[in-house]
Amino acid sequence: MQEITVAELQARAGIPLIDVREAYEYADGHAPGAVNVPMSEIGGRLEELPEQFDVICKSGGRSAQVALALEPRGYDVTNVSGGTDAWIQAGYEVEG
Repeated sequence: MQEITVAELQARAGIPLIDVREAYEYADGHAPGAVNVPMSEIGGRLEELPEQFDVICKSGGRSAQVALALEPRGYDVTNVSGGTDAWIQAGYEVEG
């Protein structure tokens, strides 16, 4: 599984970011530009996912599970280590 840090994510451009937390978690605050597709809905929304994207959750666990599940299906997906908690702790901007 590919992983990046929140610092690498913050410096990255042009790669979509999918936030797999539940809608209420996403609404409480998320990385700018992140699109919410809850983990519980991923299986039914595969057609909405880009071929390449970064995936984030609260602390990195759910997003890692999503990355591991989608890689064999041909997606180029990179997990954000530490998740939104690490993003906020690093002092990066939050929307929501």
